[in-house]
Amino acid sequence: MRIILSPEALEDLEYWKAMDASIVKRIKRLLEDISQHPDTGLGKPERLKYGLSGKWSRRINSEHRIIYKINDDKIEVLVLSMRYHYKKKD
Repeated sequence: MRIILSPEALEDLEYWKAMDASIVKRIKRLLEDISQHPDTGLGKPERLKYGLSGKWSRRINSEHRIIYKINDDKIEVLVLSMRYHYKKKD
């Protein structure tokens, strides 16, 4: 499947490039896995509910998630965000 990054996801990726190379490496591995297996694989894929119904998430780490939508009719995955799925706990 083709991976498409939304403007927000591109902004998140640029943020991670400036802040943490290990996160960028993890994101790249997750995106590659998503392109091959959009609903299974690395990062504990989870179908989301409620306000994010129809979307999926994968864990980057304990605080951040990749949020994406699978468009089967176009054989593509639209990545919506890569930060702030959960707020950091103090």
